[in-house]
Amino acid sequence: MGNNSRARDFAPTVAYATVSRRVPLLAQATWRRLCNLPFHVIRSCPSCGTRNRVHARNLSNIVRCGACKTTLPAIAEPLDVDESAFADIVSGSRVPVLVDFWASWCGPCRMAAPVVRDLAREMAGRALVLKVDTEAEPALGARFGVRSIPNFVVLKNGAVVTQHPGLASREEMRGWLEKAGA
Repeated sequence: MGNNSRARDFAPTVAYATVSRRVPLLAQATWRRLCNLPFHVIRSCPSCGTRNRVHARNLSNIVRCGACKTTLPAIAEPLDVDESAFADIVSGSRVPVLVDFWASWCGPCRMAAPVVRDLAREMAGRALVLKVDTEAEPALGARFGVRSIPNFVVLKNGAVVTQHPGLASREEMRGWLEKAGA
C-alpha cells in the first residue's frame, strides 16, 4: 500500500510535466521525454485560486485563468528548466530570455542567485529568466559554449544577443535585457 500511494502521488505531477518542488526536475524531464509530454508551468489565479496549466510557449504571453478569465500575473521568478523545456520556452517567447547557467557546487553561482531572482521580479512581463543546471544538462551548456560558471546568456527570438561568463551586477543584467528589447 505504501508504494502504491507514493506512485499515485507521483503520477499526476509527472503526467502534467509541471515544475514542482516535490519531484526533481531531472525525473520530470525523463518522463516528459519518454511520454513526449510538453513542458507546463502550474500558475494559481490570484482571484479565484484555480490552478492553471500554462504551456511553455505561452509563458511570455498574456494568459487568462480558465475559470474566472482574470489575467494571470507575469512570471516573476526564475524557472529551472531542462533541455526540452528550454527549447519550448525560447522558441515561443516574445520577450528576451536571460539564462543563468549554474551548478550547485559553485560559490559564485550561489552569490548570483538572489540577484537573478530579484531581476526576475523586476523584469516580470518584460523578460523571462531561466536557470540551467550545467551538471544535469551538460549538452545545453556545451551548445552555448559554457566553459565557466556562472554564465549568463540573453536570447531574443532564439538568437544570442549577449553572453557573459562570470558574476554580473543586477544593473548589468538589466542593461542586457533592455538592449535586447525588454
